[in-house]
Amino acid sequence: MVTKASCEGQRHPLSPTSLVSFIDKIFNLPRTQQNELCETGFNPLQNVEEGDVDDDGKSKRTGTVWSACAHIITTSVGAGVLSLAWAMAQLGWLGGISILLFCTFGALYAATLLADCYRFPDPVTGKRNYSYMEAVKAYLGGTIYKFCGWMIYLNLATIGVGFTITTAKSMIAIQKSNCHRKHGSDDPCKFSNIPHVIAFGIVEILLSQLPNFHKLSWLSKLAAIMSFGYAFIGIGLSISKIIAGHGGKTSLAGVDLPLSEKIWRMFAAAGDIAFACSYALVLLDVQDTLKSSPPENKVMKKAVSVGGLAMLILFMMCGTLGYAAFGNKTPENLLAGFGDDVAFWLVDMANVFIVVHIVGAYQVLCQPVFRIIELLARRRWPNSKFINREIPIRLAKVKFNINMFRLSWRTAYGVLVSFLAIALPFFSDMLGLLGALGYWPLIVYIPLEMHIVQNKIGKCTIRWFGLQLFSFLCLLLSLAAASGAIHGLYKGLKAYKVFQFKE
Repeated sequence: MVTKASCEGQRHPLSPTSLVSFIDKIFNLPRTQQNELCETGFNPLQNVEEGDVDDDGKSKRTGTVWSACAHIITTSVGAGVLSLAWAMAQLGWLGGISILLFCTFGALYAATLLADCYRFPDPVTGKRNYSYMEAVKAYLGGTIYKFCGWMIYLNLATIGVGFTITTAKSMIAIQKSNCHRKHGSDDPCKFSNIPHVIAFGIVEILLSQLPNFHKLSWLSKLAAIMSFGYAFIGIGLSISKIIAGHGGKTSLAGVDLPLSEKIWRMFAAAGDIAFACSYALVLLDVQDTLKSSPPENKVMKKAVSVGGLAMLILFMMCGTLGYAAFGNKTPENLLAGFGDDVAFWLVDMANVFIVVHIVGAYQVLCQPVFRIIELLARRRWPNSKFINREIPIRLAKVKFNINMFRLSWRTAYGVLVSFLAIALPFFSDMLGLLGALGYWPLIVYIPLEMHIVQNKIGKCTIRWFGLQLFSFLCLLLSLAAASGAIHGLYKGLKAYKVFQFKE
């Protein structure tokens, strides 16, 4: 059990002055509870035998470099990888490859710095920070912490809507493929997205009852395999098209458009590349699943390196080969360009892989949201059986626990996400704007600032100037992406209507 003594000196990320002070007021949390509860995860474990716990009173962590790699690949190599070829077409060979390399290595560098912030103040022997939020609180605190919290939970809470919309589109793409083969390419083949959204929502509601990250390793590994699957299908079809001599016309500068439209598209393309490399928000949650020997920061850096290398290879292959296959007429979704090819079954399989991958990615990215709400509820009503009691269930040889609050609120969350996905089919453009606004501060600036504080890097030193230059370049990229996202949202609002169900 975690005692009061073991909590002494631990900084708590949810103090009244923090980002969630507004939520604390809603829950009316007593100050004594805020000071005594030192972990932001789930309740300290009960009935755990001595020797089966880590230094913080939680059960022994069992994660390895490979399970961490699976989590990283699941969150980074997403369906957005299929839009990289379109981004290359807007930027051309020179700009596309340059921005892709810059964003990939920049994200990798920031992630390695973040790995050292899991513990405070020492990266090996310090106290644990269970999430990105705790690390920011421990190292920076203050206004940055408040801003960081709102941006993180806003992004994570809404990204499920974007995932649901993407899943529905992939499932509709399979339906359209079958329809066109039966009735010809001239048939409009319009389908409602409602059944697909509901089916996906039910699956996610069931999976969301898994209590935490420690129970998601198998799902992340499966999702990682799926992400490689659809990426390599797109790569393979692109290579086949190039070898057959049907490649498109490419150029160093990309598509030839009027200047204003060209600039907007370049901004949006840069944003697509940058967001594809944004996976820092859940890295510390993933790191909290790792064994403590060898030190978590060293294992995490290996996982980030392996995952980052896999990400770079896939991104480069999808972007460059897809652009070479279709040239300046590259579609926004690489798989959409192969719709009329003989290999239609491969495209259908890739869309199935996308659906399975998003099922896992949804859970990985929503776990921090689940955790913060459940922690606040436990603080507000520490004696409530509805909120705190774990009811053991046994079905045949399978044992698991049911918590009524977790069951009810996570179900309500899944229902709300599904409703928004049905009502707002252009919601993905809003996610693009949120991602653009959060890219620089969350993915780059804050990890760099924590690194500066941790290593006591003096101002106006060469190293400090180098970090600030890198941060400034990423700021410019984020501003450009935000401009492109606003332009895309404006066009989306004009093109779509609320509850537009068929496409």
